Amino acid sequence: MSPRKNNIQTFFNQLPRNIFSGFVVSLISLPLGLGLAMASEAPPIAGVITAIVSGLVVSILGGSHVTITGPGNGMVGVTLVAITALGLNGAYAAIICSGLVMIALGFLKLGKLSDFFPSSAIQGMLAAIGLIILGKQFHIMLAHKIQRTDAMDYLIEIPVTINDALHYERKGLIFAAIIGVVSLVIMVIYPKLRNKYLQLIPAPMWIVLLSIGFSYYFELVLHEDNPISKSYMVSGIPHFNEIITQIPMVDFSQLGSIPFWSSVLALTLIASIESLLSIKAVDKLDPENRRSNVNKDLKALGVASIGSGFLGGLNVVTVIARSSVNVNNGGSNTSSNFFHAFFLVIFIVLFSTQLTRVPLPALMAILVFTGYKLASPTVIRNIVFIGKEQLIIFFVTLFVTLKIGLITGIISGVITTLIIHIIINKSFMLFVRNLMKPNVLMYKEDNGNYYVSVKHFCSFLNYYKLKEKLDAIPPQCDVIVDFSLCNFVDHTVMENLNGYQDMFTKNDGHFEIVGLDTYKADSEHPLAIRRKLSGTRLFGRHLTKRQSQLQTIAEDFSLGYNPTKCRDTLFLKDFLFFKTKQINHIYNRLFNDIHSINLFDIEFSEGEFIAKEVVRTTMLHIDLENEVPIFTLDREGFLEKVYALAGFKDIPIQDHDDFSKRFYLLGEDVEGITSFFNDELVLFFESNPYYHIESNGKSLLIFSKERLASIKELKALLDFGKRLQKTID
Repeated sequence: MSPRKNNIQTFFNQLPRNIFSGFVVSLISLPLGLGLAMASEAPPIAGVITAIVSGLVVSILGGSHVTITGPGNGMVGVTLVAITALGLNGAYAAIICSGLVMIALGFLKLGKLSDFFPSSAIQGMLAAIGLIILGKQFHIMLAHKIQRTDAMDYLIEIPVTINDALHYERKGLIFAAIIGVVSLVIMVIYPKLRNKYLQLIPAPMWIVLLSIGFSYYFELVLHEDNPISKSYMVSGIPHFNEIITQIPMVDFSQLGSIPFWSSVLALTLIASIESLLSIKAVDKLDPENRRSNVNKDLKALGVASIGSGFLGGLNVVTVIARSSVNVNNGGSNTSSNFFHAFFLVIFIVLFSTQLTRVPLPALMAILVFTGYKLASPTVIRNIVFIGKEQLIIFFVTLFVTLKIGLITGIISGVITTLIIHIIINKSFMLFVRNLMKPNVLMYKEDNGNYYVSVKHFCSFLNYYKLKEKLDAIPPQCDVIVDFSLCNFVDHTVMENLNGYQDMFTKNDGHFEIVGLDTYKADSEHPLAIRRKLSGTRLFGRHLTKRQSQLQTIAEDFSLGYNPTKCRDTLFLKDFLFFKTKQINHIYNRLFNDIHSINLFDIEFSEGEFIAKEVVRTTMLHIDLENEVPIFTLDREGFLEKVYALAGFKDIPIQDHDDFSKRFYLLGEDVEGITSFFNDELVLFFESNPYYHIESNGKSLLIFSKERLASIKELKALLDFGKRLQKTID
């Protein structure tokens, strides 16, 4: 019972800062909720209802810790289409059905659906959503209403609107445009004012407060009417007492129509993607490094969407911007989401009538800035750095989304990505032949480390298989993900693995990717596509992250470094380990000036034809100054005991019973070996980690496991070898 008491005590200890964080988030949520609802052509209060219902429901039923829920930026386009096609009450019915579908997705554990969408396609979809928001609201921000059916037309008309705004003659339009521009300037400049007191009130709330103050200045000081045209003021916000009486009559009459279910599918798809991506991003911000239960969250979001739809609200999603503000202001558990909703209720109860003093251009400026952030040139620049092929995926998704719709846009992004992957690999069969095959093997090693080997290919199509394994590993552990048996790794996988690296680092774990050194990357970006090089070609123009780390190690240990493949491996032929194996090449060599120490990755094969297996591992070769006996030293285990039964006799060392129990020592020159293993050498082996060690009489071969070593293991191997060399010489 004590852990429960501790949890309760911790909850109450953290309650004050969660109340404060919820208050700060509500200051953003109020104006943004009004703006997003109006941008969707729903009543302004619908956005606030969504935030209130979501905060109360998801904080209790959800599986996240520091996320904030409410109306989302990405939902504007699909909600607008649903309202246009079905009418407002019909759209509420679609929102309710969408909530039911989200609950089903949660019960079916389909939270992994977001992993099937390529990263660049998602970026293109989000950028398109940003442009849709920016294009439609920019005109209202400058007090210029236009009616277009195509999102591209709204963007094309922007220069015309700017020109018209510069030639306004009506006072009401001039003031409306000015307050829109001033609000946009506040949104741009305010984040750069790093004052802890100013930051307590977010920029959107400053815009609301200044707008209301502007209205009262004309009314109470100048005794004049508000100069802003009434057609550009917020309207339709009922008093709190009237909200209950104005609950809409949901219209399910179109339940059997194709437009209805098209809207349900679009609402569900975008709400799920936006929420899952936001949850994944917010988990990285969580100071306690907790993982969200995404399927539980989907069910909670679905329940909240149903409640929101019946009360006249919109789809509920997890939102990244407000969640980030929550974390930055000390939010540590779901109570901050609850209090964000609680303060919104207070605002509506006390100040609902004041919201009609807020000009539409001011709220639309908030959305224009939000749209710009989603489609910022910085996003495009980052994609260019990752790879030119990602830019094609991004723009195909963006343009199709703008011209046709969100669902068609994301599908086009998926198809484009697959076509590009086939072209890059020059093989359609790589994906067809291996798609359904199990390609991920994970096991826990004796030292507690987790080793994950990936075969064939790893892309957005089968990343979920790798994700399932990684999610099962406690983030405090050491993990090695080996791609040496894989032919292709795409950008989506690289981006997700980068997130795992951050999470494990925060939890004092260690997450390392190996096996990419024989891959070609078309850019220096660490998240670029990787594809296996064929034949004896040199590596790609750019070093992988591991190779860069090896280069740093070489400098730290005063060693040379050469990443290229080398087939000169005659110095290994006399070792027992390679008697029945075919060495292909070595690469990633670290060596000293006289080449007495040579650490390298090696590729070899054992068996032939259908029994042939290719293995890659990391080994250390040490040249000795004097001749030593030929021997093999390994850890005593079950297999070694079987060898003893087969006639391979373990050599005991006098007066060192513990050493003889723990180690298996093999060699023909028994007298020479027992003489060589003196007290100092035996003590060295007993007090250090186990390694497989072989002597061919002139040099030593040392390695740990038959796989590529992580950087951490590689440093340990190098240090072990140098100390062993000193002990022997």
